Amino acid sequence: MADASPSPVAASRTPEEGNDPLAAERQRLARIARQLKIGCYHRHVFLCVGGNCCSTEVGTAAWECLKGELKRRNLSLAEGPQACYRTKVDCLRVCTGGPILVVYPEGTWYMGMTAERIPRFVQEHLVEGRPIAEWIFASNPLPLLQEAPAASEE
Repeated sequence: MADASPSPVAASRTPEEGNDPLAAERQRLARIARQLKIGCYHRHVFLCVGGNCCSTEVGTAAWECLKGELKRRNLSLAEGPQACYRTKVDCLRVCTGGPILVVYPEGTWYMGMTAERIPRFVQEHLVEGRPIAEWIFASNPLPLLQEAPAASEE
């Protein structure tokens, strides 16, 4: 006769998790998201660190500068209208003229974003809201989603 005791996985679940095997992982990730201030950002900067569009050294230097500038100006892990998330990527598929940087949701694509250019970019584009036209080569703004009205409770 088979043992009727619950499996170790089922026994470790809290009542709120019910039969959802992903609930614990979702809760863990939600805690991490809160720590990273995900949900508070108004912009997301992606910086290609090269291999094809620029040398790895140039891309890495630009990335370190971007991280430092965002931290120094309290734009990273922050809240408010200038809060900005950053992501280092290996390729944005342009593969020339890099480091390539794109800012969303406005979809502003920048070329040649070396460490020397990053402080001006952060100040003018991210802080002052003035994109630097001479460094921009493309635009692809994302439509802003309207929040759905809350369902009425009956």
